[in-house]
Amino acid sequence: MSLIDVSPTFSQPIAAPEKPARQRKVSCVLMRGGTSRGPFLLEEDLPRDEAARDQFLLTVMGSPHPLQIDGLGGANSLTSKVAIVGRPSHPQADVDYLFAQVAIDRAAVDTGPNCGNMLSAVGPFAIEAGLVEAQDGETTVRIFNRNTKSLVEATIQTPGGEVAYDGDTMIDGVAGSAAPIRLSFGDAAGGKTGALFPTGQRREMIEDVAVTLIDYAMPMMLVRADAIGLAGDETPAQIDANTALFTRLERLRREAGRRMGLGDVTGRVIPKIGILSPARHGGAITSRHLVPATCRPFGDWRALRCRRCAA
Repeated sequence: MSLIDVSPTFSQPIAAPEKPARQRKVSCVLMRGGTSRGPFLLEEDLPRDEAARDQFLLTVMGSPHPLQIDGLGGANSLTSKVAIVGRPSHPQADVDYLFAQVAIDRAAVDTGPNCGNMLSAVGPFAIEAGLVEAQDGETTVRIFNRNTKSLVEATIQTPGGEVAYDGDTMIDGVAGSAAPIRLSFGDAAGGKTGALFPTGQRREMIEDVAVTLIDYAMPMMLVRADAIGLAGDETPAQIDANTALFTRLERLRREAGRRMGLGDVTGRVIPKIGILSPARHGGAITSRHLVPATCRPFGDWRALRCRRCAA
């Protein structure tokens, strides 16, 4: 056969090979909520078995790999998050929301904490997915957060019955502006531990460091910066470079988790760590928030609520 001959073998379309049974198509929407970003998935599309579901999420995000090169993760804890949205299991809710923090460099999925940043995008996703009917003007979506077993109301701008994404609202850590989303919480105290102060104390000692163990929207261990050798206004990069500090804080955090009734928190996100010091540029305090092996470059509203309660 010469190079210019056309073989009749290819005159008919070639049937695509069957995909292996392990492959499946799942729709998702990649959305930003607050200072976080990740895929939003419908619960009905995911495996019901928890272990199979977590393995699927690891594959989706490209973990474990430091760059998450084969997935949707962004190689940062703020962009290695998943929101799972489904039909309501609570009689007063419109939808259920389960948050999953997917580890980057290890095969681990943590559904213990909530994420308020991702939560802010649940309402728009629920409307776009047809789970909630949009009203003209504003639409309130009642969300049951399975992580904390709590109800949250999200009010979304929906002029003409469509979600509005453009707007003038700005937040630190995000370029530009967007439409506002208002979140209204019920009783957020003790969502994971059953009490605002799980140990019954406002202040206690772990080793030689005074701490406050608090659970308001997020279980946290709060410490004064000067108690751990910091000024309190260090940059996230400076804190991240202090490996000795993280080793010490992780030891304290594990004991805090045990006292708060969270069990062995090794490898888990909660309790998170808040480092507090006097205000320098207005406000009441200066804070740094660890998650827990790195310092967040932006604030976290749940952590701020804990700090406000403890102030």
